[in-house]
Amino acid sequence: MTTAREVIERHYAASDRGDLDGMLSVLADDIVWTEAAGFPLAGTYVGPQSVAQNVFAALQRDWEGFALAVDEIVDCGDTVIGIGTYTGTDRGTGKPFQARVVHIWRVEDGKAVRFEQVADTAQIVAAAS
Repeated sequence: MTTAREVIERHYAASDRGDLDGMLSVLADDIVWTEAAGFPLAGTYVGPQSVAQNVFAALQRDWEGFALAVDEIVDCGDTVIGIGTYTGTDRGTGKPFQARVVHIWRVEDGKAVRFEQVADTAQIVAAAS
């Protein structure tokens, strides 16, 4: 049986490869995905296609080279925490940013069912202003 940590590691590995289908493949059909208040894409999205359109496509549209470097994965059973750094450059302002981030994942039956982002949104908003 696949562990929750392995599910999330697959998501991050797919992200590193730029493999959107691979990123989405670990998400449950009814995943509840929450981007932090203050983040440019703040809100809650339900389902992989909503996440793809409202998060991943929007990040590529608005940010040049938007990336996540995961420094640590904390395994808490069915809860997995990813800790890392976002980087990118706002396409409108040309300003780069670097911001710390924490992802809180909940996994059931081999699929991510909940995601919550906690980020240093001040750094990101400053780059977009």
